[in-house]
Amino acid sequence: MAAQALPTAGLAATRQPRVIPGLGLSLGFTLFYLALVVLIPLAGLFLHAGRLGPSEIWRIATDARVVASLRLSFGTAIGAALFNLVMGTLTAWVLVRYEFPGRRLLDAIVDLPFALPTAVAGIALTSLYAPNGWLGQYLDPLGIKVAYTPLGIVIALVFVGLPFVVRTVQPVLQDLDLEVEEAAATLGATRTQAIVKVVVPSLLPAAVTGMALAFARAVGEYGSVIFIAGNLPYVSEIAPLLIRIQLEEYNYAGATAIAAIMLVISFALLLVINLLQAWSRRRITGG
Repeated sequence: MAAQALPTAGLAATRQPRVIPGLGLSLGFTLFYLALVVLIPLAGLFLHAGRLGPSEIWRIATDARVVASLRLSFGTAIGAALFNLVMGTLTAWVLVRYEFPGRRLLDAIVDLPFALPTAVAGIALTSLYAPNGWLGQYLDPLGIKVAYTPLGIVIALVFVGLPFVVRTVQPVLQDLDLEVEEAAATLGATRTQAIVKVVVPSLLPAAVTGMALAFARAVGEYGSVIFIAGNLPYVSEIAPLLIRIQLEEYNYAGATAIAAIMLVISFALLLVINLLQAWSRRRITGG
């Protein structure tokens, strides 16, 4: 009996324990939920757009108005994401490393774009940066036009995307041990060298993740943009607005084709960002 129990005990010892009981059921539910909420709608989008045929989809994709709107949407989204990458990281640094009056209030204000309706944000930004607005009346004489221009779109996208970077970088910065910087200082590194060679590499993966989230939010942003953009074709007309125009004209196939094109481009850009993030992590860990 003891001899027969030994192999069984050995198998039990080598068997990997499951952290979550009922993994098969939970995995099946997860896949079902993912398919119901994400995969099936996306598949329906591509199937509906596929009815046009490759030649018609290519004609829509190369239409001058569609190209201009896609260039504007992705160009402003990338610009706002890169700006948020820098300023969001600096904001997280200030909130974590410094103590000053009103820090908790400022920390709470960072989450305001999450709770504020996007249309309200667009109206507020337009009233600020319009030629007769609180800020626009001082910028307009200098020749700086914000409202109803691509610059206004970038400002709106920066507003809605900043919290993603701050909230992604902030926990990593809080867990970063100050002794690492002190060790670099004892080895002769200056403050700038310690930040560039020690702190920045540790924050880079989280910062890139926050930038990817901000970019994903910015590409599909609609409510806060249409008020400040001006919506001029070939100038300040974003792709989501063009999709809505196609729907109002009952051109459902054309709208789904533009949406499918946006989805493919977004997926490609996010894939590049994720590959960059994985490369930075491997470089830091030495793997």
